Amino acid sequence: MNFNVVDGMLGINVDMVTTAAIASFLFILGFFIKSKSKFLTKYCIPAPVVGGFLFMFFTWFGNITSTFAVNFTVTLQPFFMNAFFATVGLGASLSLLKKGGMLLGIYWVIAVVLSIFQNILAIGVAPVVNLDYAYAVMVGALSMIGGHGAAAAYGASIEAMGWPGASVVGAAAATYGLVVSVIFGAPIARRLVEKYNLRPDPTENLDTSVMDVNSETSAQKLSGLDIMKNVSVILLCMSFGAMFARWISSIIGMGFPDMVGAMLLAVIVRNLNEKVRVYKFDYPLVSNIGDVTLGLFLSMALMNLRLWELAGLAGPMMIILVLQTALVLAVVPIVFRILGKTYDAAVMCAGFVGHGLGATPTAVVNMTALNDRYGMSRKAMMIVPIVGAFLVDIIYHPQTIWFIGRFVENLNP
Repeated sequence: MNFNVVDGMLGINVDMVTTAAIASFLFILGFFIKSKSKFLTKYCIPAPVVGGFLFMFFTWFGNITSTFAVNFTVTLQPFFMNAFFATVGLGASLSLLKKGGMLLGIYWVIAVVLSIFQNILAIGVAPVVNLDYAYAVMVGALSMIGGHGAAAAYGASIEAMGWPGASVVGAAAATYGLVVSVIFGAPIARRLVEKYNLRPDPTENLDTSVMDVNSETSAQKLSGLDIMKNVSVILLCMSFGAMFARWISSIIGMGFPDMVGAMLLAVIVRNLNEKVRVYKFDYPLVSNIGDVTLGLFLSMALMNLRLWELAGLAGPMMIILVLQTALVLAVVPIVFRILGKTYDAAVMCAGFVGHGLGATPTAVVNMTALNDRYGMSRKAMMIVPIVGAFLVDIIYHPQTIWFIGRFVENLNP
């Protein structure tokens, strides 16, 4: 790290290792602050977002006062991003589809269709509110269903195309989605439960979470070599996934992100390994690695955001976000009927609002609120996290990439 003064402003130039160290500190700081705040806990605001936003306001203060500027070396940011998406793919066991049955497939289709309409809405409204398509994409499925991780990842790509502030728009939209989804999710589902006098089915005997479903792969303690094999597979998926992405790009004639290539290749690897057992896959280990890499990626992405670049976009962006909220809430009654108008369907609607506007943890919080009051819906607690955690990603990423290629990639800022 070094310092220089240009036109009276102090420049703080941070090297790669120090950038990662600051990101990890902000990650931990975010957990500490969140543990002390009922608001942050209630609305499931991710710890890296808390720490990253605090630092973003710090750099914003330096800009508006013209006293200092911080320049980070974010070389490791794409690495952490690709590693996280590889772990998402490795969690996508197709055997989980059998456990969820037809209801899981129906809910998966609903989530995918929602993501398409979210992108259509954002792109369709953008000219009306005088918002560039590049920023409109960031308040579509990317930030609503994809959350902070996808918003930051794609935001960096869109900024590289020449649209500054895309990451800020995505982060702001994702944060809005987290809060709004908790406000509306459980109350709407509670109304359905009371209106139709619904109660849980006591004969259910299903696994309750993605972790429980995957626990059968971790019956034995891992050796150091087993851990190394799991880490090596993540790295190989990242490496060959990048080549896979470039191959797809050459076929479809537009950019295809390395992170999606890593995720899709990881899906293939996970399910082939279930057949031939090349190595002892461990879901909890891979999931924890994913949590760490996502946390570091988000901290690094958010602390490097330039809040001042959001000026002029807030009004049009909020209009689209309100419309996104209205879209999700308007289709809840339809989703409820499609899912069978049962207690499970009502709880899944709470989850639908959660990850349709926010993220999978928010969906779980919404459903837990219903479970605590009316009883456990094991189907909902298995199906919604499975779809929200990875199945919807397999479909919504490619169609979102199409929207970017069609409306953003060939434009000149």
